[in-house]
Amino acid sequence: MQALYNQYKGLLFKLAYQLTGSVSDAEDVVQDVFLKIHDVPPEKLAEPKAYLCKMVTNRCRDLQKSARRKREQYYGEWLPEPFLSPEEDVMESVVRDDLLSYAMLVLLERLSPTERTVFVLREAFGFEFLEIAELVDKSEVNCRKLLSRARTKMGISAGELVHSEEANHEWVHGFMAALKQGNMNQILSMLDQDVVLVSDGGGKVTAADEPIVTGELVARFLLGPVRQASMVEGAAVIEIGQINGQPSLILRSSEGIHTVAMLQIEENKIQNLYFIRNPDKLKHVG
Repeated sequence: MQALYNQYKGLLFKLAYQLTGSVSDAEDVVQDVFLKIHDVPPEKLAEPKAYLCKMVTNRCRDLQKSARRKREQYYGEWLPEPFLSPEEDVMESVVRDDLLSYAMLVLLERLSPTERTVFVLREAFGFEFLEIAELVDKSEVNCRKLLSRARTKMGISAGELVHSEEANHEWVHGFMAALKQGNMNQILSMLDQDVVLVSDGGGKVTAADEPIVTGELVARFLLGPVRQASMVEGAAVIEIGQINGQPSLILRSSEGIHTVAMLQIEENKIQNLYFIRNPDKLKHVG
C-alpha cells in the first residue's frame, strides 16, 4: 500500500486539484482514497492507476456539486486556490505537463462536473478517450462531444493548444520593477489593452468586487491600492515565487503573505491578472 501511495500520490493530487480548484479538497480526496483502498480486493487493483483515478474522479464530482452551490453564495469573485509548486522529489513519478495553467483553471469553472473531468483527463493528463469513457461511465463518442462542448464554453478553438505561454523570470522581474518604480508607461507597455484583473478577497479582506477591465484602469489599480499595499515603511515587499508551476508575484508584509498575483501572458503581454487575497486560500503558499 505504501508503494502505491508513493507512486501515485502526486498524480492523484494534481488530478483532484484540477477537478476542484482547491488544495485542501484535493489533499482530503487523496487521503480518503488511500484509506478506502485498504478494503478493496487485490484483484480490483490489477490496474491501480485506472482504479485510483476513477475513485478520485467520482469523489471530486460529488464535491463539485456541493461546491457549486457554495460558490453561488460566495462574496465577490471566486478564484482557484494557488499552491507552491511541488519539490523535485515529489514530481518524480508525475509527468511535468499534467498541470494546467492557473488561467485555465479559472476557465474550468464554466464547465459542468463531467465536462471538467473529461477536459482535465484529456488535455492535462493525455488520457485516451477509451480510458476516459471507462473513468466517467460514458461512451467514447459521448466523451468526445463533452470535450468539444467544454472547449467551446472555455472559448478554446478546435486546434488551439491549452498550455498557454508562460512569462519567464526575467520578464516578471521587469514587471515587478516597473511596479516598484511606479513606472506607468512601462506597465502599460506590458499590459494588453483589453487586460482583465480579477481579485478574490472572499469578503474577508479588501478586494475589487468586480473585474477591472482595460490597460489604463488596471495600471491605475496596480499603481494605486496594489503598490500602496506592498509598501512597508517605504520598502516595497514584492517577491517572485513559483506558484502553480509558473512565475508569480507575491506581496508580503510583516504578518506574512497577503496577496498572490497570477499572470496570464500571451504575445508577451498580460491578458489576465488574478489576485488571490482571501487568507483561507493562501495557507498553502505561506
